[in-house]
Amino acid sequence: MPNLKWIFIVFLSAFSLINPQEADCQGQSISLLQEADSLFSQKQYKEALQIYEQILYEEETYSPAMLLKMSFITEGMGDFGKASLFLSKYYDYNPNPSIIDKIKSLTDQNRLEGYEISDQDRFLSVILDYKMELTAFFALLLVVSLIMVYLSSTRQSPFLVPAFIFLLLVFVGNNFTDPPEKAIITGSPVLIMDSPSAAGNLVKRVEMGHRVTIHSSEDMWYRIRWGNRDAYIKKSDVSKI
Repeated sequence: MPNLKWIFIVFLSAFSLINPQEADCQGQSISLLQEADSLFSQKQYKEALQIYEQILYEEETYSPAMLLKMSFITEGMGDFGKASLFLSKYYDYNPNPSIIDKIKSLTDQNRLEGYEISDQDRFLSVILDYKMELTAFFALLLVVSLIMVYLSSTRQSPFLVPAFIFLLLVFVGNNFTDPPEKAIITGSPVLIMDSPSAAGNLVKRVEMGHRVTIHSSEDMWYRIRWGNRDAYIKKSDVSKI
């Protein structure tokens, strides 16, 4: 009879590779979100915003509807940089041209950089939306493969290769599918330089609202891609999305 204790340990080990923090609005976050929504419906906007920001920055979770409410509140407070930030974050869930138009009106821009979405971006977005489910599925297949390896009577089980593949998929899915860091320019005006120094050459002088992808960090600067070249922007001039 197979060693059930061994199988159970393998099962738990496989699922321990999955990060349980991927689920949105669970546990305490749900009750906080309900409290904030109640305050919002009562037009207690500042109090609601405080809780929404706690959910976003401390609990590190959010819902698309919450982002729209945060944008509505901050726009009413005259903080157009924050309102644009929340809309830009919402844009990742709903890449609707009307969202860009709204950000343009908030930032008084005719054209915004960084909002283009390629087919690769759309595919990655779908993968990220179902990251936990896919990782759990591959972990389950890994467990089944390991059980079959254990039960196999041959020294070189045909299930060894599938087990290795599923193990690799679980590891990659849990550790290497995070999206690149993006940020929105919230300062005004902002200087984009060709080197991480104020003494470098000016690449572009821009206003708030543009989105950039962060490739690395160097002291007080982020290395970004602007146009077809590497460039640098001060960390204080952007807010991560």
